[in-house]
Amino acid sequence: MVGETDQQQKNESRKIALALVGIVSLVVIAGLLMLPSLAEAMAPGLGLKDAAIIAFFVTAILLIIFAVAAGDGLLGELQYMLAGFFLFYLIFWLMIAWVF
Repeated sequence: MVGETDQQQKNESRKIALALVGIVSLVVIAGLLMLPSLAEAMAPGLGLKDAAIIAFFVTAILLIIFAVAAGDGLLGELQYMLAGFFLFYLIFWLMIAWVF
């Protein structure tokens, strides 16, 4: 009995570790893909197009952090997460384009 439970926990730990490695690698890849856009963003002025790209990644990362910190995971309150995503995205997009 103890062996089965231990094996299940090891498998679950491996799945969680693989998911975390996948998420971290996606964030790193997204960061690398954003570098040219960020380099252009440092030039004077920032248009709506560049602000939209930056706002998307900022919003996605922020809401994933919120979902994990909430404890329900990514599927706990999906309808509220989607509404929050679009609201955050709109605010970040327009504020980044306006300020920069």
